Amino acid sequence: MQATYATSDVPLQNRRHFWRDVVSNTYFPLDLVFPGGRNFHAGLGAWSMGPISISRNVSNGLLYRRRERHLANEREECFLITVPELAEIRFVQDGKDVRCRPGAFLIERSHLPYEFSHHDPAALWVLKIPSAVLRARISRPERLATLQFDASRSVGALFVDTLRLAGERIADMDDTARAVMGKHLIDLLAMVIESDDRVLVGHSSSVRNGHLHRCEQFIRTRLDDMRLTPQMVADGCGISLRYLHQVFEGEGVTVCAYIRNQRLSMSDAMLRDPSCRKSISEIAYHWGFSDQAQFSRNYRSRFGCTPSEARAAARTALS
Repeated sequence: MQATYATSDVPLQNRRHFWRDVVSNTYFPLDLVFPGGRNFHAGLGAWSMGPISISRNVSNGLLYRRRERHLANEREECFLITVPELAEIRFVQDGKDVRCRPGAFLIERSHLPYEFSHHDPAALWVLKIPSAVLRARISRPERLATLQFDASRSVGALFVDTLRLAGERIADMDDTARAVMGKHLIDLLAMVIESDDRVLVGHSSSVRNGHLHRCEQFIRTRLDDMRLTPQMVADGCGISLRYLHQVFEGEGVTVCAYIRNQRLSMSDAMLRDPSCRKSISEIAYHWGFSDQAQFSRNYRSRFGCTPSEARAAARTALS
């Protein structure tokens, strides 16, 4: 998918309605408030990169509202990673009110109401990632909503530089190259997040959360090993099996359920990847499922559709 929109092509009296439709179709349904009235100027470019998308949104001051009624018919949760370039943005969600200036980026969650605004003209890079795709790389991404990350140095700066460069060069890429680039962006984002001590905050002590983070990392690097068991995780992380179960129980999930869910998330990401030529049975086997029928049952229970339906939907979205 590639699309560009500009209010310069629309009569003044129709611009607000036009822009509401553009924004809602690009991201998800939102209400918009236009402080400047009809004298409004904006432009937006949006591109798909496999299951994720990049957009560049330039506009006068705006207030976006995501309300409870917008969530009623939404099945798939998404996360928006927003990078402001020209002006400070304000984001309010789940009782938290944050302001993000150029030199940082912000993570937003689609399945909770929010307000997003900027008083001055702004230019925003926005990366939209389905929850299932992000969960395949980052555990419990709901923890990240409203967090700001430094984009002025180190991996944070590399992530934002890559995001901008991808947006500038994406028109020259084919679908396969775009999907690969999308994976690289998610990996860079994960590196930024995992290097931040705030993501270790969970429901338990800091020591236990540190063990949890290390165990999650161990599991994610071995999901394709059918021999992966809780005992292997405990041995690999230097803790007892009993303590391993206690660590995950503190997060409301069993070790086996966490492993299964991570495998399903990775399978889902591969099913929705247009560059993937593996069959469904090959994908299931690749991520540690020896029984395809069991894989299909687990997948449907987790995502509400069969693997073949998910693959067909992803291909239809590209056509």
